[in-house]
Amino acid sequence: MTPEALHAYCSAKPGAWEDEPWEGDVVFKVGPRERAKIFVFYGNGRSIGVKAAKSRDEADEWLLRYPDDARVSPYIGRSGWNVLNAGGGIPDDELREAIDTSYELVLATLPKKLRDFEAT
Repeated sequence: MTPEALHAYCSAKPGAWEDEPWEGDVVFKVGPRERAKIFVFYGNGRSIGVKAAKSRDEADEWLLRYPDDARVSPYIGRSGWNVLNAGGGIPDDELREAIDTSYELVLATLPKKLRDFEAT
């Protein structure tokens, strides 16, 4: 999957927006700006950080299936975050599924009143 395709897919999520909280590090967030949460660490689009599962044990499935293209995210990996290589051995549909999962898991942590964009 190309970086451009990943960028477009993340941008198309309801309530999603791009941010650069650290110089040179692009992320995608969901929710209102003051309370938004990151659902994808995009960087340069060659690899992405996603909330792969609710737990580390569940997220480890990615490491088993794609040992050359998936790794535990530094610092936040214990919470189920993985780094997935784009353009490697992970099929595009599975990368999109990983983004979808991350989006849904992060969105669910926002208070319901901050998810009003879902209805619009």
